[in-house]
Amino acid sequence: MSDQSKYGKRGVSATKDEVHAAIKNLDKGLYPNAFCKILPDIAAGDPDYCNLMHADTAGTKGSLAYLYWKETGDLSVWEGIAQDAIVMNLDDMACVGCTDGILLSSTIGRNKNLIPGEVISSIINYTVRFVEAMAQYGIGIHLAGGETADVGDIVRTIDVGYTAFARMKRSDLIINDIQAGDVIVGLASFGQAVYEQAYNGGMGSNGLTSARHDVFTHSYATQYPDSYDPNTPEEVVYVGSKKLTDKIGLDGQQVTAGQLVLSPTRTYLPVLKQLLEALRPHLHGLIHNTGGGQTKVMKFVQNKLIIKDNLFEIPPLFRLIREESGTDWREMYQVFNMGHRLEVYLPEAYAQQVIDIAQAFHIEARIVGRVEAGQGSTVRIESPYGRFEYR
Repeated sequence: MSDQSKYGKRGVSATKDEVHAAIKNLDKGLYPNAFCKILPDIAAGDPDYCNLMHADTAGTKGSLAYLYWKETGDLSVWEGIAQDAIVMNLDDMACVGCTDGILLSSTIGRNKNLIPGEVISSIINYTVRFVEAMAQYGIGIHLAGGETADVGDIVRTIDVGYTAFARMKRSDLIINDIQAGDVIVGLASFGQAVYEQAYNGGMGSNGLTSARHDVFTHSYATQYPDSYDPNTPEEVVYVGSKKLTDKIGLDGQQVTAGQLVLSPTRTYLPVLKQLLEALRPHLHGLIHNTGGGQTKVMKFVQNKLIIKDNLFEIPPLFRLIREESGTDWREMYQVFNMGHRLEVYLPEAYAQQVIDIAQAFHIEARIVGRVEAGQGSTVRIESPYGRFEYR
């Protein structure tokens, strides 16, 4: 079965063409090339300021967390889901230069018959701890409450989302202006940063529908029918070989397959705070490789060829997904971050400063590629598994 056929039957898309078509006529804000939408200062009407508002969720990662929690009783898995949803907002906003004065509100929809109050408490309590942890690095986040709704008729298990708002000076914005001659510094999505409590496999909150069904065994379909859409054809439901508690060896330590795939989305906020303070005038682009994986940058360049020819060695998590799914390499790079989820575009003279700042947080970084003039918007991946071009 082809990758596209599997994705279609599972109700997901690597490119989200229908979504992009639906929103193509919406106003793109003050700076269309910015990583997230920037609005006039509606809050105060000051032409020197702008407003940002961003909303996102942990997506279907919550379904896998439900599975893991039911199997193990480990409530801490829900802390990772809170982090997933928070980071998918705040790291996008940081890519336009916003690391302070952020208001954060949650929207949680649950099936009360399956998700008890202790799960909600775990999510909310961790949100507070995340905000406190980021404050130690100068990141200003203020909790504005939120809504928790019992909507079992439309949510099978739980949907965890956040909305963030900030007001900032336009002069402090980072607007993507990626230039021929720039290098690309990639910051690893895997490993253990100084502000993380355990090894991070590198998973964000994209590609989880495919990952969980391709990696984990079909027995979960019978045990936990609430964890997937019953309209999904059975031949694409949990078709892997792994149990959630199977051990995976990592450099002398072991984690379970469930922990690896459920690794919380790494935040780069502490790193970005320092990058912005040290290198703001030289930052030509900041790209958070979320939906679209290694092709994400295509949305923010015109007439540029993005060449990535020095990528990180594929981390164990993505090797596991590849081995279990048989997904072709071209699709893997388009769906998953494959080892780095933040890209910094800037002149080569400043690349080592980016690498040094990242490594101070125990995050591996390297020059993964470069930018050349080209026709349209093209990403070229040169990997040990072939050369792939995306337009």
